[in-house]
Amino acid sequence: MTQAFFNEMFERSDLEAHGLPAAAFRGVGDPRTHYRDFMTWLSVQNDQQIDIKRAEADLNFRRVGITFAVYGTSDLPGIIPERTIPFDVIPRIFPADEWRALERGLRQRVNALNRFIHDIYHEQDIIRASIIPEAQILGNAQYRPEMRGVDVVRDIYAHIAGIDIVRAGQGEFYVLEDNLRVPSGVSYMLENRKMMMRLFPDLFARNRVAPVAHYPDLLLDTLRAAAPAAAENPTIVVMTPGMYNSAYFEHAFLAQQMGVELVEGQDLFVENEYLYMRTTQGPQRVDVIYRRIDDDFLDPHVFRPDSALGVPGLIGAYRAGNVALCNAVGTGIADDKSIYPYVPDMVRFYLGEEPILNNVPTWMCRKPDDLAYVLDHLPELVVKETHGAGGYGMLVGPASTAAQIAGFRAVLEAHPEKYIAQPTLALSTCPTYVEAGIAPRHIDLRPFVLSGTEVRMVPGGLTRVALREGSLVVNSSQGGGTKDTWVLER
Repeated sequence: MTQAFFNEMFERSDLEAHGLPAAAFRGVGDPRTHYRDFMTWLSVQNDQQIDIKRAEADLNFRRVGITFAVYGTSDLPGIIPERTIPFDVIPRIFPADEWRALERGLRQRVNALNRFIHDIYHEQDIIRASIIPEAQILGNAQYRPEMRGVDVVRDIYAHIAGIDIVRAGQGEFYVLEDNLRVPSGVSYMLENRKMMMRLFPDLFARNRVAPVAHYPDLLLDTLRAAAPAAAENPTIVVMTPGMYNSAYFEHAFLAQQMGVELVEGQDLFVENEYLYMRTTQGPQRVDVIYRRIDDDFLDPHVFRPDSALGVPGLIGAYRAGNVALCNAVGTGIADDKSIYPYVPDMVRFYLGEEPILNNVPTWMCRKPDDLAYVLDHLPELVVKETHGAGGYGMLVGPASTAAQIAGFRAVLEAHPEKYIAQPTLALSTCPTYVEAGIAPRHIDLRPFVLSGTEVRMVPGGLTRVALREGSLVVNSSQGGGTKDTWVLER
């Protein structure tokens, strides 16, 4: 089947009409230069052997426990099913020069976002300059007044950022979302690479693929750089909501990879505005928390009083400068989708530079003119909740029925301020194994950007793939899968 796919593909004359994977091919029989070696290798592979390798990958992911919880899909009360994320053995490949350009844009964007977060909790220059309406910031549910005037180490708030990138149009990169609160998925990036190297070691002998395995070392360096100045040898922990969280595997994985403790709120306590961890040798002071818990659940004395996940008094210790939280409290204001349209303006305002990466054109439904346009063009647009995530609470107009559009219209008319809309982009595709063989499927990319003493990232990221034909939704909770991401060193 593999050879048949390539024979058929090389004979066709219209890349778009016949659905050839645009990420890998310029045209019929013409793989892009950086895909040429891999496609030559793939074209001569035995279909049965590839199927065996794919089954081996799935089995190993299950054995290791690389799963995610799927909320709301069980008929049994209290039962949260877990699934492995489908893994595709055809990588997404970047040439070195293309990655360097993307990396420059990511550094620029994350730098501007950190400047913005510091500003809105301190001088608020961007509000006074009338670049973003005051109500859009101060009235936003993700704005945390508790952070006003709080200084954090190096003025860095988003120590770990996951920036969702898509390629569309004439091959330009667009930022789809900025994830700055508790971005997830990096464990899948690392495990995907380990799996590919295990299944196909000959491929890595033939291709100079830049490594990603040092990410945990970079992350640990980033967390150490966030420690309070008085902490010469900081104690770092990863704080998880617990084993029933959808990303628990990642929390445990990263703690193990960094050689630090994985803790829950019940393992910690505050005394005299210092944070301590309970150990068998007695209390141990904690200097840095890599927290995988949303703001609302961190401290029942400050946020949700019913939270059993957090630590009473934690925010007091944080405000006193005795413990660092990564990411900082209040970073959610910068990844809210109602703030997203202003990020290019942030780059110009704070850095005095033109944005390297494009935003997707966005209509803000809180604006009457934008709302009118969106309502008139719902079948053509993607409409998202400003606080939404995981592919939920959105409408993909071209893939929706008339009844679905009508129902969403009523919701949008009732609460326009909760939504933004964007054009349906013709996302790039990548060759992907599906039930019928190899076919093009839409993809995105989440690189992970670390901000410590400097802004760093590993060459690659998490490539997510929409496995359903024609789907633009890549989220694992919506049936998406993942691929290894290769950045070639030559």
